[in-house]
Amino acid sequence: MSITVGDVVDLGRGLYAWLPPKRGWGLANCGLLVSPRGALWIDTPYDPVLAGQFLAESAKRLPDGVSIDRVIVTHANGDHFWGAGVLPDAEIIVTREAREHIHYEPSPQQQHALVTGGDRSTPLGAYLGRHFGPFDWSRTEPVSPTTYFTGELELSLGDYPVQITSLAPAHTTGDLMVHLPAQSVVFSGDIIFSSSPDQPGDHPIHWEGPLSNIIGACEQVLATGAETIVPGHGPVLDRDGVREHIGYLAYIRERAHHFHAAGVPSIDAARRVIAENRYPGLGLPERLVVTIGSEYRQLDSSERPSVVQVMTDVATVAHEVEQVSETAGAAG
Repeated sequence: MSITVGDVVDLGRGLYAWLPPKRGWGLANCGLLVSPRGALWIDTPYDPVLAGQFLAESAKRLPDGVSIDRVIVTHANGDHFWGAGVLPDAEIIVTREAREHIHYEPSPQQQHALVTGGDRSTPLGAYLGRHFGPFDWSRTEPVSPTTYFTGELELSLGDYPVQITSLAPAHTTGDLMVHLPAQSVVFSGDIIFSSSPDQPGDHPIHWEGPLSNIIGACEQVLATGAETIVPGHGPVLDRDGVREHIGYLAYIRERAHHFHAAGVPSIDAARRVIAENRYPGLGLPERLVVTIGSEYRQLDSSERPSVVQVMTDVATVAHEVEQVSETAGAAG
């Protein structure tokens, strides 16, 4: 199965958002800012094929003699980061805190081996193959950032200011948001996942937390005054869409704290929240295993499990959800 390029949305004044054509693991939104004196990306696609498609779309919008010489990475998950290899001479900007998450995730080639070499008869192997098999990192070398910062960093691209703000640990340990005041736009990265009636999205996944920090980061987005928000995944939002997302996060936080206080293990808490079916339009409910597990870890001050262990639990719950759905379908 191949993945094709999505829509390029013109946000005005040299700013574009590249939106993948469907929901699912690894299909992240990216940004392009263009001026007569330069261009930059905000995040990159997951693998060289998708990154090459985004680069080709970007090239159509570049003035003569202008190249993309900067990449701002909102966080160090591979689906926002690994595609930077198609711009080998670009400056890659991340927060200092992002280094921790870079070391937590497998390298591109390790992940490729895990996906292609897994036993498809197991829930984990089947899950990884189904959701990550379309990507190809067989020849993808690890990407090394070139610029690290703490706090805030302000750049200029021609006449356009670019305001970059690091965030407290939220989706990962090293998130940032990019505010483009001339365009009244914020690229939020994965502190926000979005959905709409005509473009349903997926449940968010958060590796770090606590959820109170993620809610606080969403409020920082609103505090910029920006009218348009490009989330890490899903359709472009207005301010009310961010407020609705805060409501989702508050609900997950309340349920996680409720079940934690009752002594329910985190994976069973995720199962119970999935069964409540409060947001039936969202896909990948098994990702609540990660988000609720992260919240429990913050409450318990416990150690972070390996990515493989986390994804094994995700795959197990996904398999259970599929079985329930098939049983309900047969009964109906």
